[in-house]
Amino acid sequence: MNALETRNVTKQYATHKALDSVSITIPEKTIYGLLGPNGAGKTTLIRIINQIINAEAGSIEIFGEPLQEKHVGIIGYLPEERGLYKKMKVGDQLMYLAQLKGLNRKDAFARIKVWLEKFEIKDWWNKKVEDLSKGMAQKVQFISTVMHEPRLIILDEPFSGFDPVNAQLITEKILELKENGSTIIFSTHRMETVESLCDHIALINKSKKNSGGAQNPGKGTVQNQHICNRT
Repeated sequence: MNALETRNVTKQYATHKALDSVSITIPEKTIYGLLGPNGAGKTTLIRIINQIINAEAGSIEIFGEPLQEKHVGIIGYLPEERGLYKKMKVGDQLMYLAQLKGLNRKDAFARIKVWLEKFEIKDWWNKKVEDLSKGMAQKVQFISTVMHEPRLIILDEPFSGFDPVNAQLITEKILELKENGSTIIFSTHRMETVESLCDHIALINKSKKNSGGAQNPGKGTVQNQHICNRT
């Protein structure tokens, strides 16, 4: 089964066409890279998938069903521009966000505890977000994205603001999530990031999926449908 299919998705902002008939197919339980420069249309596509904005044309299917409001609960979304409540304590914020995703308080507490231990930050529970460094806040935001065990995880520039050590830690957790059955969409403008992580990639530039081939060094070539399989 495919986790996600978009067919001829188009989005117009006044005189600017942000997406022009973009079609991609994302196999289930893979890491799929959306690669392209800033402003190419990657984030617009992600926002449409998350039902934050609507497309003018095209269709989207998620796990074989037309995209609907109910699918919000099986998606975890890490936006490029982070959005935590600065005055709230880390534990209270994660509990609140987990319950918004449908977890009861007992299950939310258990899952948050596991993730805080994974990142070795369990003593952050009573810290306010405003007292955290950017990298520390990024970890909290990542936990909020995945703690409800979503089937589809969308990460928009997830390594922004991380030092190399923490970037490696996040990489390890992303690979663990894939091994546990999640499908992950990874949006970035950095080729070196997708080389080691992504099973497939699509190249997006100037609102369109690239019509030519693109080389993914050591992993194969992106051609025709713009999918690159790891070898």
